[in-house]
Amino acid sequence: MPIEGLTTPVRDNHRFDERSLERYLFEHMKGFRGPLAVSQFLTGQSNPTFLLESPAGRFVMRKKPSGEILQSAHQVEREYRIITALAPTDVPVPRTYLLCEDTSVIGTAFFVMDFVEGRIMIEPLLPNFTRDERAAVYDSMVHTMARLHKVDFRAVGLGNYGRPEGYIARQVARWTKQYRASEMDPIPDMDRLIAWMEARIPKDDETTIAHGDFRLGNLILHPKEPRVIAVLDWELSTLGHPLADLAWNCLGYHYPPDQADGFSFAGQDLKALGIPQEDEYLAAYCRYAGRAKVKDFLFFVAFAFFRSAAIAQGIAMRAKIGTASAPDAAQHGERAARGAQIGWAIAQKL
Repeated sequence: MPIEGLTTPVRDNHRFDERSLERYLFEHMKGFRGPLAVSQFLTGQSNPTFLLESPAGRFVMRKKPSGEILQSAHQVEREYRIITALAPTDVPVPRTYLLCEDTSVIGTAFFVMDFVEGRIMIEPLLPNFTRDERAAVYDSMVHTMARLHKVDFRAVGLGNYGRPEGYIARQVARWTKQYRASEMDPIPDMDRLIAWMEARIPKDDETTIAHGDFRLGNLILHPKEPRVIAVLDWELSTLGHPLADLAWNCLGYHYPPDQADGFSFAGQDLKALGIPQEDEYLAAYCRYAGRAKVKDFLFFVAFAFFRSAAIAQGIAMRAKIGTASAPDAAQHGERAARGAQIGWAIAQKL
């Protein structure tokens, strides 16, 4: 049965052979038994995500979208690898069961993991939470991110999960290429931002596991307590610079008032809400991560808005060609232009 507010019947453009999946799970997943019921999560812009319900329990399946996809995108194989590798660490992740790369089963590669019972809160202002609960959630979020960045990636078998140097330069090149591949209407601010970043790559380099999309909406909170119990959506993860994750996580602090939306802190009384100011949040990160300071942070914020614009443009393109995962994908073309505008405005301050 679909979960009200979280899932829906499988959308037409993401249908697959559910009986073939059921047979595969019976043969390859220990303890699994049918019948299998499938519904689709409303969230998830890139890789379609499904709730699998059976007498053996509830599970989650992530798969590549069908049809034409952008090169290097939708790498569910990498998601499976890193979630599995992090299982013995203090970074909370769901348990994984299997990865299937045989496209004859349901048409694309997919993996299956546990369904973690909890709360996914999309809005950073956390409506319906108390002041103390908001403070606890934000503290748990930044602590979880710091724990991820402290993981010895070589010790958990991820030494070759990405290159250990030059992350920002590679990311600028990668997302510029992705943006150009999905470009529709010209965005002059994006062109200016790309040129600016290519000329301003920070010389200081650090390497940790970088989630790539570390934000409240990709975390599962305990059903009743204000703490993180699982980190989701590892598709963009790699070996990279930890401050890229931190800046991405802080985007809400940087929207101008005239472009504020539900993901912005502009105009909000954060102290009254129990949400830390950005300097307090950065200080908490430094404390948990064991570092003295955050250097070149505004560059990383501008870079984060550049990435958000490139990602939004890719989602808009998938909506155009019919492979988008979420129903609101077409709105992302406007978000691409807005992200580029904010990123360029921040760049001009440096």
